Amino acid sequence: MSVSKQEIHIKIDNQQQDGLKTLADTANLSLQTLKKCMKKGAVWLTRGKQTQRLRRSKTQYLAGDKLHLYYNEDVLNEAVPTAKLLFDEGDYSLWYKPYGMRCQGSKWSDHTTIQRFVETQTTPNRSAYIVHRLDRAATGLIIIAHSKKTAAALAKLFELRALKKYYHVIVEGDIQNSTHIEMPFDKLTHKKQLTIDTPVENKNAISHIEPIKYCSTKNQSLVKVTIETGRKHQIRIHMASIGHPVVGDRLHGHASSDSINLQLTSCFFEFTCPLTHQVKQFLLPEHFRPSLK
Repeated sequence: MSVSKQEIHIKIDNQQQDGLKTLADTANLSLQTLKKCMKKGAVWLTRGKQTQRLRRSKTQYLAGDKLHLYYNEDVLNEAVPTAKLLFDEGDYSLWYKPYGMRCQGSKWSDHTTIQRFVETQTTPNRSAYIVHRLDRAATGLIIIAHSKKTAAALAKLFELRALKKYYHVIVEGDIQNSTHIEMPFDKLTHKKQLTIDTPVENKNAISHIEPIKYCSTKNQSLVKVTIETGRKHQIRIHMASIGHPVVGDRLHGHASSDSINLQLTSCFFEFTCPLTHQVKQFLLPEHFRPSLK
């Protein structure tokens, strides 16, 4: 009987050896199951100093090759909603990333990542390179490059903070009339705005919060958030630090396992395209954004 979670590593002794069958027998799995694992990114091949995912079942092995299986039934059985192509710029495209979809995979699989989704679901198939990241629980606009050169050029914009972006977030409570914080009036924007500069993991982190709307029935506020830094879980940590955690945040807020999904969405990008040198603006359609309704 197969084990629900296991790591298997085998070495190919000679070219006549059926590596897949040896791996399947060692893991006590059928060949059909093993091929499904390969399709989902759980099988790896080491040849020399290079290790990469093994997708093709008909790969010819060399003596000295090593096969690795990272089998986890729970991970392999995961399913996520599909991403949506919103803007196609040829060398790169912008997608709506749904809740639960990861940006990049682990050794256990990559079938629930937007990177793999774009590689396999576009026609014709295109290479996909991650330019920036969104939390697994976050949703919204994400930029995918279709070549290493384009990925590097776009990533440079993020590194230099040479692009504008903002998020729409629903938080608990009436943030504009909060008793926890004082929200000053910004003379330039003529709106109330709060800057949070609490370090995240001992690193500099700056977020700007602008209230949009309050729902007294739900006691929730819709806010616009712009960030100067991109620390992991920065917005979630900052909102929780002022007593207004993001709705649906099971890690830093009050949400339980059966609560609604995290209400944090990437909504807007503006930058000068490093390829065409034209100013580009991308706005997430309204029906994808979080709503107080």
